[in-house]
Amino acid sequence: MAQKSGIFLQIKELLFGPARDPFSQETRQHIALMAFFAWVGLGADGLSSSAYGPEEAFKALGTHTHLSLYLALATAFTVFLISTAYNQVIELFPTGGGGYKVATQLIGTYAGLISGAALIVDYVLTIAISVASGVDAVFSSLPNAWQTHKLTTELILTLLLIGLNLRGMKESIKILTPIFMGFVLTHILIIVYGVAARGSEIPTIVSQTLTETKNLAGQMGWVFVASLFLRAYSLGGGTYTGIEAVSNNINVLKEPRVHTGKLTMFYMALSLAFTAGGIILLYLLWQAVPSANGETLNAVAFRSVIASLGLSPTLSYALLTLLLVLEGALLYVAANTGLLGGPAVLANMANDGWAPTQFSSLSTRLVTKYGILMMGFAAILILLWSGGVVDLLAVLYSINVFLTFSLSLLGLTLYWWKHREHPQWGMRLALSFTGLVVAGSILIVTLVEKFFEGGWMTVMITSGVIALCLLIRQHYRETGAQMARADQLLANIPVTSVANPPALDPESPTAVFLISRSKGSGMHTILWVQRLFPNIYRNFIFLSVGAVDTQSFGGEGSMEGLKESVHSACDYYVNFCHQNGIAAKAYEAFGTDRVAELTKLAEQVHDAFPNCIFFASKLIFVHDNWLTRILHNQTALQMQRILHLQGMTMVILPMKVD
Repeated sequence: MAQKSGIFLQIKELLFGPARDPFSQETRQHIALMAFFAWVGLGADGLSSSAYGPEEAFKALGTHTHLSLYLALATAFTVFLISTAYNQVIELFPTGGGGYKVATQLIGTYAGLISGAALIVDYVLTIAISVASGVDAVFSSLPNAWQTHKLTTELILTLLLIGLNLRGMKESIKILTPIFMGFVLTHILIIVYGVAARGSEIPTIVSQTLTETKNLAGQMGWVFVASLFLRAYSLGGGTYTGIEAVSNNINVLKEPRVHTGKLTMFYMALSLAFTAGGIILLYLLWQAVPSANGETLNAVAFRSVIASLGLSPTLSYALLTLLLVLEGALLYVAANTGLLGGPAVLANMANDGWAPTQFSSLSTRLVTKYGILMMGFAAILILLWSGGVVDLLAVLYSINVFLTFSLSLLGLTLYWWKHREHPQWGMRLALSFTGLVVAGSILIVTLVEKFFEGGWMTVMITSGVIALCLLIRQHYRETGAQMARADQLLANIPVTSVANPPALDPESPTAVFLISRSKGSGMHTILWVQRLFPNIYRNFIFLSVGAVDTQSFGGEGSMEGLKESVHSACDYYVNFCHQNGIAAKAYEAFGTDRVAELTKLAEQVHDAFPNCIFFASKLIFVHDNWLTRILHNQTALQMQRILHLQGMTMVILPMKVD
């Protein structure tokens, strides 16, 4: 048995790496991201959108491509506008949470729920679309016979991303960094050369643009011009995806977090504005038109630019292939953003009772493993359902992005209106309100334009997530209310320390209690044992494990608070026993895996008190179903199985919940 366990542990460490100590300062320093790596890990989603966002906007202009000059400027401006507004989110919420925390705390609980549900759906789609788009880009240069393997490749790549993220956020980012930098460098070069090569034509193009705009307005009216531009601008809204990710993951950045977060946001905004705006400018300067054979506008524009270099056909083809493969590979890196941001949103929602508490748990590698697995396998299900068809998935994608943007910017607008005593309130209010108008306009236009093309499905899926969250929250509230009544009834017994407590006798019958921080639950178990086995046990031993989760690991002083709460509960039980003439002792431990830590304590206690029996309580619901089993951990049942296999006796006592 021990040999099998040792082999399993070796395989686990080989795949996912050795466990990390959450209390070590060295661990915190190791996993925290500097601005560069945060830009790679959290900025890839935004930067990869330059592969499809500018094209959608440019094509929406139809034959009026002269308006794309305004479009390039508006795109760059919007990136900086939203990024600058989100810097305020970083300042106000330096422990992370992004749009979910902003909407929850600055607007209201249910606004936060809508924002969180939208983000969850959006991050799942980020993974699915990015993987599918990346595979499409790479397979477009392969023989037709290979096309049947696209979906299989997408599923394998998604599983690989799940495995990388289970090893740790920083590890996954380091492996994907060369792809990211390859994209950045090659696209900077192609854009700079493409604009410089036609730079002499820019004054003429500016003049023609102004003239043609006036002529179009004279023929169709300024309302038509504005509507056409707004439609194209809105349908290119996919360009701005990913900006939310930085503010959502501030808690994983290096100190000082606010400075690192703002620097990361600047890197993201600059790279995205340059790339997206530059690509639209290339379309205009090199007169790119949609290809009949399905080539992207990026490929058409890049081919024209490369052709002007005068290289051999083989070298030109190789250079174009490199650019397109790097675009596809960057989309794969962008998929990783969904596995970084999605679990963070789930963890925050779990802490507030909207999602199962397991989603706030950390693995031994200090990652939210349940969130990673949930987001990854949800993306796999979507890929299987859609067959990896990008056009179908893309329709679902951008609506939720701008729903979250709009709620966040509305929250900031309300915040600065209420805090007019701040010396810079006027400027910040104007920035937030302008961002709200822009994001809200894009949301409305996108929803109207795409509603019957699949937008309705986004609304339906997001509504389904909201309904499930409401059900979970209601269950936790009802259960919490009953536990609070039990605490009030059973845990208000006054206790004080005893000067000369009874001495422990290792050879006497000993009751060992697995306790949590709920004093009502612990006292319920103690009273059950005293009633069932009167005057049998001479020693009462208490085992308590402080589970390190995202809440305790993410904030300043939270680990100390966790230790204090565990120690306080243990003191309460020990003092209660001493007051009643019972010898007692408490054992404490802390870690990410509660069952593993409890097992170690149980083995230690069994060696010291060989005549011991273990006791724990378990919530028993009158209306038990699959949801109640998911929403509450099964620690007592797991411990009973482990201890029974090791020859120790454990009894689970019921605690009825109506």
